[in-house]
Amino acid sequence: QVQLVESGGGLVQAGGSLRLSCAASIRIFSTDATGWYRQAPGNQRELVASIASRGMPVYAASAKGRFTISRDYSKNTVSLEMNSLKPEDTAVYYCKLVRGFSNYWGQGTQVTVFA
Repeated sequence: QVQLVESGGGLVQAGGSLRLSCAASIRIFSTDATGWYRQAPGNQRELVASIASRGMPVYAASAKGRFTISRDYSKNTVSLEMNSLKPEDTAVYYCKLVRGFSNYWGQGTQVTVFA
């Protein structure tokens, strides 16, 4: 059973920073695709940032220049560094791992940005 556990969410003032971490119960390989998604109330889940299999990071337009996704293969974690946060970044953030035809999701971590 693959488990992804997110942490690092919280309440932050606009302009502040947070670092989200996603710990996987399995070893992460460069051939895996990993990503961060978010879902605000009333909205669909949307991609924030991802790293495709053996690929380069890709960012949503709203995240480009402010967020950085990274992977630590020694710790089997995927992180999302978020800077210059805005109230519109408020959402539940989910980690996703894709291996072959299998998709795995974490339970989510709440990020709330207040003005």
